[in-house]
Amino acid sequence: MGPVELPAWLQPRYRKNAYLFVYYLLQFCGHSWIFTNMTVRFFSFGKDSMVDTFYAIGLVMRLCQLISLLELLHIYVGIESNHLLPRFLQLTERIIILFVVITSQEEVQEKYVVCVLFIFWNLLDMVRYTYSMLSVIGISYVVLTWLSQTLWMPIYPLCVLAEAFAVYQSLPYFESFGTYSTKLPFDLSIYFPYVLKIYVIMLFIGMYFTYSHLYSERRDILKVFPVKKKKI
Repeated sequence: MGPVELPAWLQPRYRKNAYLFVYYLLQFCGHSWIFTNMTVRFFSFGKDSMVDTFYAIGLVMRLCQLISLLELLHIYVGIESNHLLPRFLQLTERIIILFVVITSQEEVQEKYVVCVLFIFWNLLDMVRYTYSMLSVIGISYVVLTWLSQTLWMPIYPLCVLAEAFAVYQSLPYFESFGTYSTKLPFDLSIYFPYVLKIYVIMLFIGMYFTYSHLYSERRDILKVFPVKKKKI
């Protein structure tokens, strides 16, 4: 008797694709809910809705960003094909801004920059997770592929600028409240506003590295993606 072939749903490749599809679908639903909620609130309450954006959707936003850390594990174990360092930089900058800068300072949560950041993040993620979700099941569209590989070009630098501005607006509160500033043995101390200022510099250095990687990735994907030429 020859080897028994496993059913399709038991094969490792099928299980991997099914898992990734569910993961991308959950992330797409989460970010779509956030974006829809923000849009409805803005048309209902106008600029007033921007002040309490964090209170309305902050919990879901934090959950989505925490779950996104799984992507580092996906890349590490090989079930998702991507480069680890650029994705690590993208995820950590969001985690630091969201949890360290915004969540820890209630006064920053009411700033307009939080609403702007959430809009940028969700626009990028809705397109990215839609593209990834369909790619897992073998579906691809020219427009969606082009959009997923192009939308980040103007929005990602704007995200970094907004993140840097959020840090700038948070500095007075970290200075006055002393959050995360602490004294160490041997007459050493950590003054957290200085740490944030150094982080802003690193943020722009990381942006250059990530932008270069994403641009190279875009060039490679669009080069091999079949696009039908119009007949003359």
